Order: sequence, then structure tokens, then C-alpha cells
Amino acid sequence: MDRISLGNDEFEGHNNAYVLAGEDTLALVDTGIATPDVRADLRDGLAERGYEFADVDDVVLTHFHPDHAGLAGEIQAESDATVYVHEADAPIVEGDSETLEALDRRRREYLKDWGVPEGPKEELLAFLEAADGIGGDPVNATSIEDGDVLEVGGRRLETVHAPGHAAGLCCFEIDDGSEAFVGDAVLPVYTPNVGGADVRVDRPLAKYLETLRTIADRDYDRVWPGHRDPIDDPTDRALTILDHHRERTEKILGVLEEHGPADAWTVSAHLFGDLEGIHIVHGPGEAYAHLDHLRHEDVVALEDGEYRLRAGAGDVDLDSVLPPAEAEAAD
Repeated sequence: MDRISLGNDEFEGHNNAYVLAGEDTLALVDTGIATPDVRADLRDGLAERGYEFADVDDVVLTHFHPDHAGLAGEIQAESDATVYVHEADAPIVEGDSETLEALDRRRREYLKDWGVPEGPKEELLAFLEAADGIGGDPVNATSIEDGDVLEVGGRRLETVHAPGHAAGLCCFEIDDGSEAFVGDAVLPVYTPNVGGADVRVDRPLAKYLETLRTIADRDYDRVWPGHRDPIDDPTDRALTILDHHRERTEKILGVLEEHGPADAWTVSAHLFGDLEGIHIVHGPGEAYAHLDHLRHEDVVALEDGEYRLRAGAGDVDLDSVLPPAEAEAAD
């Protein structure tokens, strides 16, 4: 697979843009963030292949996050490319003011509900305001949904909706389906943030666990992530991340058992320590995703902003709450 490595240090860093070149057509899967260095990386990478932004016919976005979609608007302005993105994320990349305002309101509401103190909250909001330009120019998006097939860059891409990290995150199965572009659904080094990365997602952990099961069930030969190197055993990686979340659930139950009722911010402090920048929302968001899952499983109760173990929860059957990876594989 022809990929351009983009050397940004934002978020997970080391983004990939994938180049699909057919006989008379050119497509990109993801574009990178709208910063001068990444813009230069993408332009230079295309130039090495004999192309420029104006030659791009189609852009396929795995999701709305700026480190994946930031340069799509600029490319479209130069090329009139069609930009495909899941319908849940389309209003954000289009810069729809009502959607963006609602997203900001919901983030602020969650920060309050999670118990984030005023100092870290103001630090986060200042960080987000300073990073406002990295989302790039708005696009005229073409919405897609699960099962849609795109014929771009001489390849056949089948859309597989994969929510959790983002509401509209999609994988794209390539040609015969043995490989796929997966965005941030699975990553080779980090585990994708769930809960804070997109506060629009209801039941974020449950949705993400289902995405991991889907990836494991499809048993791809190889997947091409949005960051760093390809994953040659994506089934094992998906199951490893499932186990990671099971271990995190155990740790959170341990925090509540040892320290008593706590809000998401306090639980995240026990898990991650001090937080800064974007992690001020990612940390408590991750804690919230697990606590919310435990609440829906009737293991914890939420009272006055704090989560407490229900009576008898010390004997909870964790297998029923979040089955181990080997059980998923057996199913």
C-alpha cells in the first residue's frame, strides 16, 4: 500500500495518508492535520509520485478528527475532489455552526459532570482554542454509511461503520476484503481513546467493544491504520485491546473498592496521574466510558456526580461485564 507518512506530533502523531492511484484517477484516504509542516509533507509526498493537490479526484476520510481530515478542505478547493465521510461526522467537517456549537456545549457539560476542576478545564479550553485552525477549511462532504461501496483510485472500498473512538469512524475494506484501512479503530502502539475523543458517542465503550469484535471476526490479513505502521495480525491486536479494556475495568473497580465513591476525574487521576493538554478530556472521558458501561451493567450506581459500587459488586462476575479476549475468539 502506498502511504505518505506525515510527521506531525499532534494527538497520536505520525499520521498516514494513503495514495490510491488508478489509471486515470487519484484518491487519498485521510489527509493529515492542517499545519504548515504536515501540509508540506503531504504536498512533497504527492510531488514525489508526480501529483499535486489539484490532481486528487476523491478523498476518503476515516473520521472527522483534524489529524485525519484537516487538509481535506484545502485539497477540495484546489481539485474539486469528492470528499467522502460517514454521515455522523459530515456536519463537523463541513463546519456546520450548529453542530460545532452543540459539540462544544456537550463537552463543557461533560467536563462539569465528570468533576474536572476549574484550572484544568480552563487549560483544556485554552488548548482547544489555540488549536482551532488545525481543523482546516470546511468541505462540501458526500455522506456515506455502513455498507456503501466506493470506487476510488482504481480500488473498491466497502464501508464498515466502526464507532467508539468517533461517532462516524469507518473502516474501508479493500477490494476482496482481506485488508482494510482502519483509521483509529485499532492502532499498532496506542489504544484509541474512548469517551473523550468524541463526546457525542452514547455508550462509547460498548460501541467500541463491538467495533473490536467486528474487526476480530473479519480476520483481516493486514490493516492500514491512521498512525504508524501497518498491523499484520489485526485480529490479535483487536483482541489485545479488548483485554486492555477488561484490565482497565478491573482497575476502576479496584479504585472504587479502595477509595469509595468518586467522579470520573478522580478515577482518572488514580489511573493516569496528572493530565495536560488534550488529555484533560481524554483521561476522564476514558474513565467515564468504563464507569458508564459498569452503570449500565448494574455494577455501579451514579449519585450526585459520583459512582459507587452497588451492594455485592465486590463479587461481580467480570466475564459477564466484559468477556476476556479468548472467549471472544471462541465465539
